[in-house]
Amino acid sequence: MSEGTFLAAEIKTQPDDWLRVLDVLPSVAMDLPQPGERVAVLGCGTSLFVAEAYAALRESAGEGITDAWPASEHQLGRGYDRVLCITRSGTTTEVLDVLKQRLDGAPTTVITADATSPAVSLARPVVLGDVDERSVVQTRFATTTLALLRAALGHDLRPVAEQARQILDRGADATSPAVTADQITFLGRGWTVGLAHEAALKLRETTQLWTESYPAMEYRHGPLSITAPGRVVWAFGEVPVGLADQVRATGGHFEWSEVDPLADLVRVHQLCLLRARAAGLDPDQPRNLSRSVILDG
Repeated sequence: MSEGTFLAAEIKTQPDDWLRVLDVLPSVAMDLPQPGERVAVLGCGTSLFVAEAYAALRESAGEGITDAWPASEHQLGRGYDRVLCITRSGTTTEVLDVLKQRLDGAPTTVITADATSPAVSLARPVVLGDVDERSVVQTRFATTTLALLRAALGHDLRPVAEQARQILDRGADATSPAVTADQITFLGRGWTVGLAHEAALKLRETTQLWTESYPAMEYRHGPLSITAPGRVVWAFGEVPVGLADQVRATGGHFEWSEVDPLADLVRVHQLCLLRARAAGLDPDQPRNLSRSVILDG
């Protein structure tokens, strides 16, 4: 079922999607956060996790204070020089509410995939229309948005895209313990904490698997207790000293790759397809979910 899905097709375009933002960046650079600005980045679900990853990257680069907030729980009253909203559909209620309230406030930019959405008339729009998705599950819009924001920070995306292309060319590893694990915990440090949260969400959405996610140093403070034979701990990026050995001592499998964490997320996307097919699930239409959360009232 999963190989003929929109999700499968959208996952495959990601390396090329990431490289195209290099051509897009010059025309939108002034609408993105500028060095020294105090910035709030808002989103919901996957977009929030992209916001978290970018916020950590921007602060670590010395570009200025950067806070990531769920659109429904923002603290814009603290005062920011710029607000950046991320929303694939441009119709999510919580994001639109923020945009409507900020018309007379700080400069506000929205990154979206739909040039006709309500959001584009409420902020300075950065439209990534060629990475819009027909699957309810977000992959390429989110990763391409993060690629654009990383490029704005001076990251070279070409080796990252090449790593992702090689992963896709090899295909999913059907022998990985993650394919049959009854539970997976994702870990990250710094900007990859957001990726860990996103990886866990992707598997929950597409396969209804029990997944969790934490900052890697927090894993020892309780979550280690659920690791056991038949379960997997998957780390993105930097791994704390001794952590892999602690995982293995429980009988669990420790998963890590030396590739860029954004490219490694593509391996999680492949895992979603494998496990959805095995479970007889349609990854384009996750249970109880829709493309955009639009609330009444």
